[in-house]
Amino acid sequence: MQARRLKTREQFQAVLACAPFARTEHFVMHRMVLEVSGTQVVPQTSFAVDGLWIGAMVPKRWARRAVTRNLIKRQVYSIAAQHETMLPAAAYLVRLRSTYDRTQFKSARSEVLQAAIRGEIEQLFSKAQQPAKAAA
Repeated sequence: MQARRLKTREQFQAVLACAPFARTEHFVMHRMVLEVSGTQVVPQTSFAVDGLWIGAMVPKRWARRAVTRNLIKRQVYSIAAQHETMLPAAAYLVRLRSTYDRTQFKSARSEVLQAAIRGEIEQLFSKAQQPAKAAA
C-alpha cells in the first residue's frame, strides 16, 4: 500500500501535537501512532484510512528560497517512498527546524546541499523503522 500525504491543517496539527520522535542537526520528525490494539486513537475525520501517512513542513523562516524548500520536500517524499515497506503504520511529519549555512551551501540546489539534506532525512527514516510504542 502506498503512503498517503498529510494535506489538511487538522492532520498537520494532530501530528505536530505529538512529541518529537527523532532529531538531526536541521530536522525533527514527529510520529503519531494511528491505531493501538485495533482502536482508533485519532478522530476518523483526520485520518480516514489507517496506514502510512507522510508530511513535510519547510517554513520560509528556515529556507528562504523556494528552490530549497521544494528540494527538501521532494527529498522527504522520495526517501519515505523508499522506506515505506519497512515503516510501521503511523503518521510521520518531517519538519525543518534550522537553516542551512548559506556560506557553506552557496547554491540553493547544489549537489553538496542535496547530499547533506538526504543524509539527515535518511537518518530520521532509519530511526522511524523501529516499532512504534503505544502511547501511555
